[in-house]
Amino acid sequence: MLTPVQDLLKIVKPTQRCIDAQQAKAEIAHNSGLLIDVREPQEYSQKSATGAVNIPRGLLEFKLPEIEKNAERPIYVHCAAGSRAVLAAEQLTRLGYQNVSVISCKAEEICNTF
Repeated sequence: MLTPVQDLLKIVKPTQRCIDAQQAKAEIAHNSGLLIDVREPQEYSQKSATGAVNIPRGLLEFKLPEIEKNAERPIYVHCAAGSRAVLAAEQLTRLGYQNVSVISCKAEEICNTF
């Protein structure tokens, strides 16, 4: 039996650290965290947060270990509305990254904050 994505998100989201854009910006300024935009390239090219690295969710597990080898570096993920970021954060945790946060607001707010 298939699990609908909305049901999966209800299971996964409570296990992830979710913060707003203002908190993420303050933390990144302090801890040199890595901001990752998991939207598709065409979404990213329309408007993106300053300093964000674009790695689409479907490629994240393959690309991020090439970019960031330090499992302890703070990583902040965001997407258009939060769902892809939640699933991306779960996957990064499974890979062994220890300090992953989801920026849980719309991409417009993130782009305006950073």
